[in-house]
Amino acid sequence: MARRGGKLLLIAAMLLLGVPSAVAEDRQVNTIQDIFRHLRTCWRPPPPAKARPLDITVVVSFNRAGNILGHPRITYESAEATDDDRLQYRIAVMEALQRCTPVPFTEAMAGAAAGRPFAIQFRNRKTSPPTQERRA
Repeated sequence: MARRGGKLLLIAAMLLLGVPSAVAEDRQVNTIQDIFRHLRTCWRPPPPAKARPLDITVVVSFNRAGNILGHPRITYESAEATDDDRLQYRIAVMEALQRCTPVPFTEAMAGAAAGRPFAIQFRNRKTSPPTQERRA
């Protein structure tokens, strides 16, 4: 299983590095919240026919120019996901990062964000309603 996970990351990294990126929007990113908003504008989850909905988290760092620094790292995937679901979502995450980089940081935000890891959550599941406490 660890071997397959390594292959999945390699495929995702190749996808990330292989295609020129395009900036999602022209607005300058000036706050941490803006970073999350900016990256989520690029999120296109796989269609339900390709993969079951799941949640996935990626840790990524940027340089001052807004390009990805190092390699993005998947740190969380929903437990019930199959290997195929994981692969489809990892590809979708890497495609979202491609579409959104370089991040158009303001000068101040470029200095603040450079080299710092950001954990970006991409959610594609509907959360269940809160349960009512029952008293005996």
